[in-house]
Amino acid sequence: MNLVFQEIVTVAMVLFAVIDIVGGVPVIVSLKQKHGKIESEKAAIAACIMLITFLFIGEEMLTVIGIDVYSFAVAGSFVLFFLALEMILGITLYRDEETNSASIVPIAFPLIAGAGTLTTLLSLKAQYQTINILIAIVLNIILVYIVLKSSSKIEKVLGKNGLGIIRKFFGVILLAIAVKLFAGNVKALFV
Repeated sequence: MNLVFQEIVTVAMVLFAVIDIVGGVPVIVSLKQKHGKIESEKAAIAACIMLITFLFIGEEMLTVIGIDVYSFAVAGSFVLFFLALEMILGITLYRDEETNSASIVPIAFPLIAGAGTLTTLLSLKAQYQTINILIAIVLNIILVYIVLKSSSKIEKVLGKNGLGIIRKFFGVILLAIAVKLFAGNVKALFV
Protein backbone atom coordinates (compact mmCIF):
# COMPACT_ATOMS: atom_id res chain seq x y z
CA MET A 1 0.00 0.00 0.00
CA ASN A 2 1.71 3.13 -1.24
CA LEU A 3 -0.12 6.46 -1.21
CA VAL A 4 1.12 8.67 -4.03
CA PHE A 5 -0.37 12.16 -4.09
CA GLN A 6 0.34 12.63 -7.81
CA GLU A 7 -1.46 9.36 -8.66
CA ILE A 8 -4.47 10.37 -6.53
CA VAL A 9 -4.68 13.75 -8.30
CA THR A 10 -4.27 12.19 -11.76
CA VAL A 11 -6.87 9.48 -11.16
CA ALA A 12 -9.25 11.97 -9.53
CA MET A 13 -8.96 14.25 -12.58
CA VAL A 14 -9.57 11.34 -14.97
CA LEU A 15 -12.64 10.23 -13.04
CA PHE A 16 -13.87 13.82 -12.77
CA ALA A 17 -13.60 14.18 -16.55
CA VAL A 18 -15.29 10.84 -17.26
CA ILE A 19 -18.08 11.25 -14.73
CA ASP A 20 -18.52 14.83 -16.00
CA ILE A 21 -20.90 15.72 -13.19
CA VAL A 22 -20.65 19.45 -13.95
CA GLY A 23 -21.52 18.75 -17.61
CA GLY A 24 -24.40 16.63 -16.32
CA VAL A 25 -25.95 19.57 -14.42
CA PRO A 26 -28.45 20.33 -17.22
CA VAL A 27 -29.60 16.67 -17.12
CA ILE A 28 -29.85 16.77 -13.33
CA VAL A 29 -31.82 20.03 -13.41
CA SER A 30 -34.14 18.55 -16.04
CA LEU A 31 -34.72 15.42 -13.92
CA LYS A 32 -35.33 17.60 -10.87
CA GLN A 33 -37.95 19.62 -12.81
CA LYS A 34 -39.64 16.43 -14.06
CA HIS A 35 -39.70 14.54 -10.77
CA GLY A 36 -39.55 17.23 -8.10
CA LYS A 37 -36.64 15.97 -6.04
CA ILE A 38 -33.38 14.11 -6.47
CA GLU A 39 -32.13 12.14 -3.49
CA SER A 40 -28.50 13.24 -3.60
CA GLU A 41 -27.38 11.04 -0.70
CA LYS A 42 -28.86 7.85 -2.18
CA ALA A 43 -27.46 8.56 -5.63
CA ALA A 44 -23.96 9.32 -4.32
CA ILE A 45 -23.83 6.29 -2.00
CA ALA A 46 -25.16 3.93 -4.69
CA ALA A 47 -22.64 5.21 -7.24
CA CYS A 48 -19.80 4.90 -4.72
CA ILE A 49 -20.74 1.30 -3.90
CA MET A 50 -20.94 0.41 -7.60
CA LEU A 51 -17.57 1.99 -8.41
CA ILE A 52 -15.72 0.46 -5.45
CA THR A 53 -17.28 -2.96 -6.04
CA PHE A 54 -16.30 -2.88 -9.70
CA LEU A 55 -12.79 -1.71 -8.80
CA PHE A 56 -12.29 -4.83 -6.66
CA ILE A 57 -14.19 -7.52 -8.60
CA GLY A 58 -14.15 -6.13 -12.13
CA GLU A 59 -10.85 -7.83 -12.90
CA GLU A 60 -12.17 -11.19 -11.67
CA MET A 61 -15.26 -10.72 -13.82
CA LEU A 62 -12.97 -10.24 -16.81
CA THR A 63 -10.95 -13.34 -15.93
CA VAL A 64 -14.13 -15.41 -15.87
CA ILE A 65 -14.90 -14.34 -19.44
CA GLY A 66 -11.25 -14.68 -20.54
CA ILE A 67 -10.15 -11.06 -21.00
CA ASP A 68 -6.91 -9.69 -19.55
CA VAL A 69 -6.63 -6.24 -17.94
CA TYR A 70 -4.42 -4.87 -20.73
CA SER A 71 -6.98 -5.74 -23.41
CA PHE A 72 -9.69 -4.13 -21.29
CA ALA A 73 -7.50 -1.07 -20.75
CA VAL A 74 -6.94 -0.69 -24.51
CA ALA A 75 -10.68 -1.10 -25.12
CA GLY A 76 -11.28 1.42 -22.32
CA SER A 77 -8.95 3.90 -24.01
CA PHE A 78 -11.20 3.74 -27.09
CA VAL A 79 -14.29 4.39 -24.93
CA LEU A 80 -12.53 7.36 -23.29
CA PHE A 81 -11.48 8.61 -26.72
CA PHE A 82 -15.08 8.64 -27.94
CA LEU A 83 -16.37 10.17 -24.68
CA ALA A 84 -13.77 12.93 -25.12
CA LEU A 85 -14.91 13.51 -28.70
CA GLU A 86 -18.50 13.83 -27.47
CA MET A 87 -17.42 16.40 -24.89
CA ILE A 88 -15.22 18.41 -27.26
CA LEU A 89 -17.43 18.36 -30.33
CA GLY A 90 -20.78 18.52 -28.53
CA ILE A 91 -22.10 15.45 -30.35
CA THR A 92 -23.78 12.33 -29.01
CA LEU A 93 -22.29 9.02 -30.11
CA TYR A 94 -23.89 7.01 -27.33
CA ARG A 95 -27.41 7.61 -26.10
CA ASP A 96 -29.02 6.13 -23.00
CA GLU A 97 -32.69 5.25 -23.07
CA GLU A 98 -35.01 7.72 -21.38
CA THR A 99 -36.22 6.72 -17.94
CA ASN A 100 -39.39 7.76 -16.20
CA SER A 101 -37.87 7.97 -12.73
CA ALA A 102 -35.30 10.23 -11.11
CA SER A 103 -34.28 7.57 -8.61
CA ILE A 104 -30.88 5.91 -8.28
CA VAL A 105 -31.11 4.41 -11.76
CA PRO A 106 -30.70 7.48 -13.98
CA ILE A 107 -28.43 9.40 -11.61
CA ALA A 108 -26.16 6.81 -9.95
CA PHE A 109 -26.26 4.59 -13.02
CA PRO A 110 -25.57 5.46 -15.82
CA LEU A 111 -24.92 9.18 -15.21
CA ILE A 112 -22.25 8.73 -12.51
CA ALA A 113 -21.23 5.06 -12.62
CA GLY A 114 -21.86 4.43 -16.29
CA ALA A 115 -20.06 2.22 -18.77
CA GLY A 116 -17.37 4.82 -19.41
CA THR A 117 -16.60 5.21 -15.70
CA LEU A 118 -16.47 1.46 -15.08
CA THR A 119 -14.25 0.92 -18.10
CA THR A 120 -12.01 3.75 -16.94
CA LEU A 121 -11.63 2.19 -13.48
CA LEU A 122 -10.17 -1.01 -14.84
CA SER A 123 -8.03 0.88 -17.32
CA LEU A 124 -6.65 2.95 -14.44
CA LYS A 125 -6.16 -0.16 -12.31
CA ALA A 126 -3.76 -1.47 -14.96
CA GLN A 127 -1.60 1.61 -14.44
CA TYR A 128 -2.14 2.97 -10.90
CA GLN A 129 -2.25 1.55 -7.38
CA THR A 130 -5.65 0.49 -6.05
CA ILE A 131 -5.45 2.59 -2.85
CA ASN A 132 -4.88 5.76 -4.88
CA ILE A 133 -7.82 4.91 -7.16
CA LEU A 134 -10.00 4.24 -4.11
CA ILE A 135 -9.20 7.65 -2.60
CA ALA A 136 -9.87 9.31 -5.98
CA ILE A 137 -13.27 7.57 -6.16
CA VAL A 138 -14.24 8.83 -2.71
CA LEU A 139 -13.08 12.38 -3.55
CA ASN A 140 -15.16 12.31 -6.75
CA ILE A 141 -18.24 10.98 -4.97
CA ILE A 142 -17.97 13.80 -2.42
CA LEU A 143 -17.81 16.26 -5.32
CA VAL A 144 -20.73 14.51 -7.04
CA TYR A 145 -22.79 14.84 -3.86
CA ILE A 146 -21.99 18.56 -3.60
CA VAL A 147 -22.91 19.11 -7.26
CA LEU A 148 -26.16 17.13 -6.91
CA LYS A 149 -27.11 19.18 -3.86
CA SER A 150 -26.37 22.50 -5.55
CA SER A 151 -27.09 21.77 -9.23
CA SER A 152 -29.57 24.62 -9.66
CA LYS A 153 -27.14 27.17 -8.20
CA ILE A 154 -24.26 25.88 -10.36
CA GLU A 155 -26.35 26.19 -13.52
CA LYS A 156 -27.28 29.78 -12.66
CA VAL A 157 -23.67 30.77 -11.82
CA LEU A 158 -21.96 29.14 -14.82
CA GLY A 159 -24.72 29.56 -17.37
CA LYS A 160 -24.97 27.49 -20.52
CA ASN A 161 -21.71 28.87 -21.98
CA GLY A 162 -19.74 28.26 -18.77
CA LEU A 163 -20.91 24.64 -18.60
CA GLY A 164 -19.96 24.20 -22.26
CA ILE A 165 -16.45 25.57 -21.71
CA ILE A 166 -15.85 23.31 -18.70
CA ARG A 167 -17.12 20.29 -20.64
CA LYS A 168 -14.78 21.00 -23.59
CA PHE A 169 -11.79 21.63 -21.30
CA PHE A 170 -12.21 18.28 -19.56
CA GLY A 171 -12.85 16.65 -22.95
CA VAL A 172 -9.36 17.67 -24.09
CA ILE A 173 -7.85 16.33 -20.86
CA LEU A 174 -9.78 13.09 -21.31
CA LEU A 175 -8.56 12.78 -24.90
CA ALA A 176 -4.93 13.09 -23.77
CA ILE A 177 -5.51 10.49 -21.04
CA ALA A 178 -7.09 8.10 -23.57
CA VAL A 179 -3.99 8.36 -25.75
CA LYS A 180 -1.73 7.76 -22.72
CA LEU A 181 -3.76 4.72 -21.59
CA PHE A 182 -3.65 3.28 -25.09
CA ALA A 183 0.10 3.80 -25.46
CA GLY A 184 0.82 2.42 -21.98
CA ASN A 185 -1.18 -0.78 -22.40
CA VAL A 186 -1.06 -1.70 -26.09
CA LYS A 187 2.59 -2.79 -25.77
CA ALA A 188 1.62 -5.46 -23.21
CA LEU A 189 -0.69 -7.09 -25.74
CA PHE A 190 2.23 -7.93 -28.03
CA VAL A 191 4.72 -9.14 -25.41
